[in-house]
Amino acid sequence: MNRSIYFLKIDSLSNDGATILEQMDVDNQIAKLMVELSRSQDYEIGDGTTGVVVMAGALLEQAERQLDRGIHPIRIAEGYEMASRVAVEHLERIAQKFEFDVNNYEPLVQTCMTTLSSKIVNRCKRSLAEIAVKAVLAVADLERRDVNLDLIKVEGKVGGKLEDTELIYGILIDKDMSHPQMPKQIEDAHIAILTCPFEPPKPKTKHKVDIDTVEKFETLRKQEQQYFDEMVQKCKDVGATLVICQWGFDDEANHLLMHRNLPAVRWVGGVELELIAIATGGRIVPRFQELTPEKLGKAGVVREKSFGTTKERMLYIEHCANSKAVTVFIRGGNKMMIEETKRSIHDALCVARNLIRNKSIVYGGGAAEIACSLAVDAAADKYPGVEQYAIRAFAEALDSVPMALAENSGLQPIETLSAVKSQQIKENIPFYGIDCNDVGTNDMREQNVFETLIGKQQQILLATQVVKMILKIDDVISNSEY
Repeated sequence: MNRSIYFLKIDSLSNDGATILEQMDVDNQIAKLMVELSRSQDYEIGDGTTGVVVMAGALLEQAERQLDRGIHPIRIAEGYEMASRVAVEHLERIAQKFEFDVNNYEPLVQTCMTTLSSKIVNRCKRSLAEIAVKAVLAVADLERRDVNLDLIKVEGKVGGKLEDTELIYGILIDKDMSHPQMPKQIEDAHIAILTCPFEPPKPKTKHKVDIDTVEKFETLRKQEQQYFDEMVQKCKDVGATLVICQWGFDDEANHLLMHRNLPAVRWVGGVELELIAIATGGRIVPRFQELTPEKLGKAGVVREKSFGTTKERMLYIEHCANSKAVTVFIRGGNKMMIEETKRSIHDALCVARNLIRNKSIVYGGGAAEIACSLAVDAAADKYPGVEQYAIRAFAEALDSVPMALAENSGLQPIETLSAVKSQQIKENIPFYGIDCNDVGTNDMREQNVFETLIGKQQQILLATQVVKMILKIDDVISNSEY
């Protein structure tokens, strides 16, 4: 009872499997392995974190029954290994390939929508799926079939509604112009990206300056102003129309920049600076002496945007020279919604990336698991040893996913699963799954419910490897007791 209440408390924050497990305070060593399993699936694939834990739990449950029969843990582990190979090979056979390109990306959108269907943000799944696909295609190298997700930045700001979420072909930074009278929009911007501060150089040794006359103070002030003048003039000479600096600068430098009509942004983090440099094709400059026209970044427009009545401001850097970097800007009513949408977008981005790497898909709704269960069960007869008991147990464990789907949809789990299995066997079509949305058909092709082949294969392989490890640990413990 306490455990179920604990789950409900966490689920009010998120329904992402990996997030729930990350937040749980787990002491049991096997449970810690489950958390690691979910984390591995999230890292490798980005989706299917709940499914992999359900699968591993079902395999452990079946393993316990085999142990009660007196079958040795190593024999069960070997049987599971054989069964997983059969399942993975069968997935290859039933997988389908689909073609897409930059102009026709509807199949990618449909797959991302399947991922987002189980999330809190599912009411906006179409628009969010399109944003995720466009972001991935913007940074993808389709010739090498590779996607660098580090070029996609996901930012969130509390306020507005989920439908206001947008894709920016450029960089968004949570900063504003350093002076309120600086221009709010700069067309055809030439950006100097600096990691050196707008301030006079400081001696590295300990020093003390004694000023005892007005003349000395005036001389020091003029010297400081000359330093600032030279720094600003250097930026102007190379053609910079905007300065983005990692460090801050004092009011005098800020005032001078405003008067010399050189807009500036200060206190920009190192990660943002790198993204800005990638997007604009500029170079990060550590010293003013190294600043040259070739090192300036270029952007079509840099604009400052205010949000709502709070006058919170952010900086948009758009239409960059090298627009390989993009930003997904999420809006939502509260912080919890923003964080959950970030996790959902991450899953959708990973699914789109996986499809660009491998265009093969399998059908969801438990269809792939049921097809694999039937294939594994049929293959068990070919193995004469006690491993065949473990192989049949593996087939039963595969049924746990469609059973859970049927149960969560308010259907009779055993009747529904039996009917779908019978339909797959009779018609020899591996695309029949659980009709969770009560559409009226079990054919997942008609419902457009599908997921990536590599994601499903990874689920089975990871779950099998973790359960094998647990069984071997059990064997070692049993031997040490004797």
